Amino acid sequence: MVQIEPFEVEQWMDRYENTPGILNIAETCAASVSVDELEGFSTDKSIECPLSRSLKLTYGHIRGSPAFRESVAALLNNGAPLTTTSQNPPRLEAEDVLITQGAIAGNFLLFYTLVGPGDHVICVYPTYQQLYSVPQSLGASVSLWRLQQEDGFIPDIAELELLVKPNTKLIVINNPNNPTGATTPESVLAAIVAFAQQRKLCILSDEVYSPLYHSLRTGQTAPPSILSFGYGKAVATGSLSKAFALAGIRVGWIASRNRDLLDALAHARDYTAISVSQLDDQVATYALSSAVVPSLMKRNMNLARANLQLLSAFVEKHSSVCSWVKPTAGTTAFIQFCKDGVPVDDVELAVQLVEWKVMFLPAGRCFGHGKDFKGYVRVGYVCHTDVLKAGLEILSKYVEEKLLS
Repeated sequence: MVQIEPFEVEQWMDRYENTPGILNIAETCAASVSVDELEGFSTDKSIECPLSRSLKLTYGHIRGSPAFRESVAALLNNGAPLTTTSQNPPRLEAEDVLITQGAIAGNFLLFYTLVGPGDHVICVYPTYQQLYSVPQSLGASVSLWRLQQEDGFIPDIAELELLVKPNTKLIVINNPNNPTGATTPESVLAAIVAFAQQRKLCILSDEVYSPLYHSLRTGQTAPPSILSFGYGKAVATGSLSKAFALAGIRVGWIASRNRDLLDALAHARDYTAISVSQLDDQVATYALSSAVVPSLMKRNMNLARANLQLLSAFVEKHSSVCSWVKPTAGTTAFIQFCKDGVPVDDVELAVQLVEWKVMFLPAGRCFGHGKDFKGYVRVGYVCHTDVLKAGLEILSKYVEEKLLS
């Protein structure tokens, strides 16, 4: 029987997110939109709204519709040079993309296809638990590439040098990072690619929170996809759940310049889901169309920036008990709470806040091993603004009563 660790993030969400009256500031998706709202974002009303016509509910295109795969390729090409030169690789095409049931299915499919007993995987940490627990469940050994707060939670290439082994097969990164909201810049991505290329290692870049780079510092530019560097053993995954506010359609992708690998992934997927829902594919294609996606992303960018200001004000107000590295991207913040200079019990804090009708995630339970991240919580701040405001008001009262008294 496969031994796999409990998926603490998902179990915590399932346990508490439907608590009556709860103010959910744990959710990691930009506040969800409806199909009707998508239609409202469209600048070309001649484009038919998804689900407005009847269609035969066959399996459809097994690898995803050509239109949707082309849209994903265009998304991944954003920021890449328009012309191919000796330094610039060819732009991605629809054939470089496989559509999956969310990024979570794409990640799992890659591990299931590539990793087994005797292999070694290096994974950034903290990150989404799937990215290190699934390789372990498949028999691989995993080394955690620990991100440090004093480095802004940006990976240190020197540390990578210490982790690599003769049997290393895969390096796993997450950009923007969950739970910290940190952005790994292009220069560091280039160094990771060079490191992997020299040793012929695969790279998985979970880019599920891209392109929500909403608060980059002055002079900082949004990094491109890992695929922009042209390395044939690099793989990117993403979805419409987080940055695009469409978790309910359960659509994501795996993309790579290695079409033999994509074939292997598709063949492995034949044993599980076969294809994605045609209805989901139709909505996804509409959402990423040139008529809709600019307005959708403008809405999500503005929401993220406005809400981050509210969260920043909360942290500043309570700086005697709160510390963080302010997020530059994504939808999550990693905040440590202390009392009298000592990190609080984050699980106890989170449970007590549920009683106060506010929900976030304890990082020690959901992102850590043992005593890692004591006192840290993950806040999902790109929810509806009124939910965040109400949640932070209650959290302020809790801080004043329990941590400052």
